[in-house]
Amino acid sequence: MISYGPLWQTMQEKGVTTYTLIYKHGISAYTITNLRRNKSITMHTLEKLCTILECTPNDVVVFTED
Repeated sequence: MISYGPLWQTMQEKGVTTYTLIYKHGISAYTITNLRRNKSITMHTLEKLCTILECTPNDVVVFTED
């Protein structure tokens, strides 16, 4: 199972809000909804999030067993 729990922690540590992701960096509101629901995102989006947050994929997503 995919969990974006680390993303929310990383965003808090970096002082980045969902508003900033949507309006400053062009991440769609639909993508934010998918992240909140732990649904899949593209590798391009993962790369973009890592660039924005200056982090690695491990700071955005974690894979757990069901």
